Amino acid sequence: MDLSDLIQPGAIIPSLKASSKKQLLQILAEKAAELTGLSEREVFETVTQRERLGSTGVGNGIAIPHGKLPNISKITGVFARLEQPVDFEALDDQPVDLVFLLLAPENAGADHLKALSRIARLLRDPDMVAKLRGTVDAQALHSFLIAPPATNAA
Repeated sequence: MDLSDLIQPGAIIPSLKASSKKQLLQILAEKAAELTGLSEREVFETVTQRERLGSTGVGNGIAIPHGKLPNISKITGVFARLEQPVDFEALDDQPVDLVFLLLAPENAGADHLKALSRIARLLRDPDMVAKLRGTVDAQALHSFLIAPPATNAA
């Protein structure tokens, strides 16, 4: 799964200001609505409902909130680098400063899981995370995210 299919240059928020998890998810929902034509409220409610099942804060300051929506035509991502980390109730209790929102059509099935897996793999790479944290340039962030993986090693 190629991330260039999931995230457009306009879907990068290089220096997001949020003081809480809720505010962060609202800003991401607003950006996703702008990109997809979906209702901001529908996106926010879908992602918030998923968060109630368990935090998508995966550790090391990273969160991958996600959800499936009936009216979205393709899997779409929004990436944000936060100015200040926020509490995200992450698995390791560390605040989050890198967030990749992933939205998929309800019938995406395995493609949704493949996209989540690809994003998780990318954000587990310490070199990649350092690059993402080290720049506030939206174009550079996009380039890092869509670069092909260096190796296919697991």
